Amino acid sequence: MSTAREQPIFSTRAHVFQIDPTTKRNWIPAGKHALTVSYFYDATRNVYRIISIGGAKAIINSTVTPNMTFTKTSQKFGQWADSRANTVYGLGFASEQQLTQFAEKFQEVKEAARLAREKSQDGGEFTSAALALASHQVPPSPLVSTNGPGEEKLFRSQSADAPGPTERERLKKMLSEGSVGEVQWEAEFFALQDSNQRLAGALREANAAATQWRQQLEVQRAEAEHLRQRVAELEAQVGAEPGRAGEKEATSQSVGQLEARVQTKDQEIQTLKNQSPGTREAPDTAEPEETQQQVQDLETRNAELEQQLRAMECNLEEARAERERARAEVGRAAQLLDVRLFELSELREGLARLAEAAP
Repeated sequence: MSTAREQPIFSTRAHVFQIDPTTKRNWIPAGKHALTVSYFYDATRNVYRIISIGGAKAIINSTVTPNMTFTKTSQKFGQWADSRANTVYGLGFASEQQLTQFAEKFQEVKEAARLAREKSQDGGEFTSAALALASHQVPPSPLVSTNGPGEEKLFRSQSADAPGPTERERLKKMLSEGSVGEVQWEAEFFALQDSNQRLAGALREANAAATQWRQQLEVQRAEAEHLRQRVAELEAQVGAEPGRAGEKEATSQSVGQLEARVQTKDQEIQTLKNQSPGTREAPDTAEPEETQQQVQDLETRNAELEQQLRAMECNLEEARAERERARAEVGRAAQLLDVRLFELSELREGLARLAEAAP
């Protein structure tokens, strides 16, 4: 086959299939990968052809005639019968848009072939190439759909030009035995391989992310439990504060009493001191000595009371400081627990969304 006289007018890529000549019902793929399928126009003979080359062999070499029909059997698969090649070609596309473009171009080429034939017939002249094409061409039949057993959509051949009974029955049998389910499976199998691989990769990444999120969730749960225990301990300490507050109140009252006693003793000391000069005039010297001893005892007692007062004041300040520290620690623990609970909630929502998105 030579395309030196022909020029490509449209090209696309698709998975190429041919009907199995033995079973007349299954599709045989031309290869594992998509091939380039092109429309060619031969200006010398004024004919159009669909050509696809696989390696060094022509997989498709189909001359388009006005009687041909391209049929869409699914969203990404189409087929047409070529009686000259005694086969049915099928094309599986990667998208519905590519299938639509190819079908539209098929209709344009078919219409151009019809106009070329009418022009040739009106002129009454045929070139030798056109005569040769006409002498070998058997008009193919447009594909129409019918319903067969099991509600499967089948295809058969009908022709207005009424070809020979043997040829008509052979094409009819060949086309009527291919089910829509087999056509769709064969057509979309190779086109879906790449998307399946991408989906598998995305699923593996999602599973890895889910595993990582579960680990983070367990860590957050353990930390949240630790914080709950700490908060419970601090709350227990805060709950014990009323008893300690009673002790502090009693301590404050004791401090007040001690202060009153100190003041009383100071007044007694001052009174005794004031009475000391008068006692010197008394004839009995034992009384001043006894008074002096009482003054010393009172001063010693006063010093002891002052030390107790200072110690109680120190204890009171320490208790107040400890209470403030406990309150601050409870507040910080509560805030940290709120943050951890919020993060835990976000992790749960992320896992839920991932579980819904996973197929």
